[in-house]
Amino acid sequence: MKYQAYTLHSWHQMPQYELIPDSLKKEIELTASVLPFKTNNYVVNELIDWSNFENDPIFILNFPRKEMLQPQHYAQLVKADEEQWSPDQKKELVQSILHQLNPNPSGQSHNVPFYNGSYLHGVQHKYNQTVLFFPSQGQTCHAYCTFCFRWPQFAGMSELKFAMKESELLIGYLKEHKEVTDVLFTGGDPMTMSAKILKSYIEPLLGEGLEHIQTIRIGTKSLAYWPYRFLSDPDTQELMKLFEQVVLKGINLSFMAHFNHPAELSTSVVEAAIGRLRGLGCQIRTQSPLLKHINDKPEIWSEMWRRQVNLNCIPYYMFVERDTGAKSYFELPLEQCWNIFREAYQKVSGVCRTVRGPSMSANAGKIQILGVNEVAGEKVFVLRFLQGRGAHWVAQPFFAKYDAKATWFDQLKPAFGENQFFFEEELKQLISNDQWEVEEDLE
Repeated sequence: MKYQAYTLHSWHQMPQYELIPDSLKKEIELTASVLPFKTNNYVVNELIDWSNFENDPIFILNFPRKEMLQPQHYAQLVKADEEQWSPDQKKELVQSILHQLNPNPSGQSHNVPFYNGSYLHGVQHKYNQTVLFFPSQGQTCHAYCTFCFRWPQFAGMSELKFAMKESELLIGYLKEHKEVTDVLFTGGDPMTMSAKILKSYIEPLLGEGLEHIQTIRIGTKSLAYWPYRFLSDPDTQELMKLFEQVVLKGINLSFMAHFNHPAELSTSVVEAAIGRLRGLGCQIRTQSPLLKHINDKPEIWSEMWRRQVNLNCIPYYMFVERDTGAKSYFELPLEQCWNIFREAYQKVSGVCRTVRGPSMSANAGKIQILGVNEVAGEKVFVLRFLQGRGAHWVAQPFFAKYDAKATWFDQLKPAFGENQFFFEEELKQLISNDQWEVEEDLE
């Protein structure tokens, strides 16, 4: 199959376009003036059930709708359209709305390291072992997820975009930071790059002075949204040779694969793509946020984990939807997230229980919800760090007051009358001193 993208300017070319009511088309177009919109022919033809498309999880994942915006924001877009505002006026309105959607969540700007006289925009180093790299040519995707927490990469917000061309600076930085064992290519989606460009980034990591680099990770949605990338694209053979080169070097090549629903694992094409990567010796770890309207039932998660293990993938993370973009449409209370996780966990065998969650990628680190319990007469959330800006915070349990409405860590308060959580004073110092105790943000 040849790749064909559908965007706001070309989606009327979709064979199924006429199935969509005019009223919904208008809603999608207005919402897509704010939230990025892009899908493709594989997603549209193979993954969406068009007999019930308005409730189909993959349709919801790809086609923005008015409920994903705040009512007042959508009303402003309708007014601008009906009153035929000028293009400049509409652009100003859209930019205003964009900046109200918390486009830079969890203090990502604090993760940008300083090296050789400048900040490495396009690199993030939050935890000790892992550096994130945002290659400038990989700052797009085969299709855009409506829940995406990095949506500013695609929404014309260049001042908030993480991207970097100068891989030489990355190599120099890594040579000075021997604590780094993992480099994570992320975006966007690195698998939108050609094999030639990806090779220009990866091959230098195999050279002298970088023997401490043990794992190269690639964060990607391509297995779900364009599995042909690993089977029949024009440069697929060159891509496979590159992956084989990494594996033969003795480096772990690990794909951090985003699957949000079992439907994305249902085609023979994705099964073949996974098989090809596994046959080369690549590892595939799977992850997804927990999303209302998409995968908010434990049966969906247990089915997804079981299917992933059957395909020789490793369930890795269940995330809590981040506090940015269309969060209000997808978010769930933290207690419900925990209940869904544990009910799904109970339905699978030990080989599926490699998954960690529900996890919040917050400013301080990755915080896991261990449960809701009563301690010393107080109902509390039991939490722990899976990763932290302070490495010694990891695996240390701590407690927050129970809040039935809380959907994100920043809404929680310390339990037992404490004024702050145990790590907060040190966190302020770490950030103020431009110190980053590093690893990855994998959503």
